[in-house]
Amino acid sequence: MSAERVTIRQATGVAGAVSILDRFGYRLQRLPLHLVIIIFCAVWVIPTIGMMINSFRALPDMQAAGWWTTLFPPHGFTFASYQQVLAIEGVVPSIGYSILITIPATVIQLAIATMGAYAFAWMNFPGRNLFFIVIVGLMVVPIQMTLIPVLQFFKFVHLSGTIPAVWLAHSGYGLPFEVFLLRNYLGGLPREIFESAEVDGAGHSVRFLRIAVPMTLPAIASLVIFVFLGIWNDLLVALTYLGVSPYRPFTVVIAQLTTSFGGGWQFLTAAAVMQMALPLAVFIFLQRYFVRGVTAGSVKG
Repeated sequence: MSAERVTIRQATGVAGAVSILDRFGYRLQRLPLHLVIIIFCAVWVIPTIGMMINSFRALPDMQAAGWWTTLFPPHGFTFASYQQVLAIEGVVPSIGYSILITIPATVIQLAIATMGAYAFAWMNFPGRNLFFIVIVGLMVVPIQMTLIPVLQFFKFVHLSGTIPAVWLAHSGYGLPFEVFLLRNYLGGLPREIFESAEVDGAGHSVRFLRIAVPMTLPAIASLVIFVFLGIWNDLLVALTYLGVSPYRPFTVVIAQLTTSFGGGWQFLTAAAVMQMALPLAVFIFLQRYFVRGVTAGSVKG
């Protein structure tokens, strides 16, 4: 009996050693992938950290040494750059205009895109496939080709230089991709659920609001991040359709902080940190939905 116990212990020890070697070999195989990921993260994170640190440094310090010197005492941090940026005429209102442009434009796009995607996925109407092909084809049309015609149209209807013009422009440019993405997501939902709701007498409005929207929330949240970032960081559309309007967003004001001879460059770091603060907060708030939306549909069952 004792010999059997010894044999069992030896077998258990061997199995444990093999398991440890297998895990070590698995991690060793994935080491190159992890190194590549770390390098890519460092390439993005290190310049961002440097920009954030420089935003808290005075101009003489930035001219004298690199940002990494402030990692060691004495640090010499100051809020002077932020104070100077906020003191520039038009900066504070432009932040409000950016919010006023971004939030309604995001809501308008996603509301229309979700309804359109549901229609293409679960409603039967003449020319459905043809219309969907046309919408998908619009994704390949360069924005630059549409700037002048759309601007002329806005001038004709007296919308040029107004915030609603930017809302409509962003909605038109973003809807094809959003409808395409949400339509594919909605089309992958279980058909039995919608058929059961139809048998119970639920119309399309009920099925859309009570079934489609809740089940599509991860994809919608993912799109919120992409759409919000795209509109918040936009310069071309706002500069084209607002022109010299007083309703210019923060991106347009940032582009005008430096002079033609490069003066005022020290303001750019503080302005850039202010520019990315709100999108970063939105991403952190919606991060769990973003991960669910990106991975949705990757596993069937």
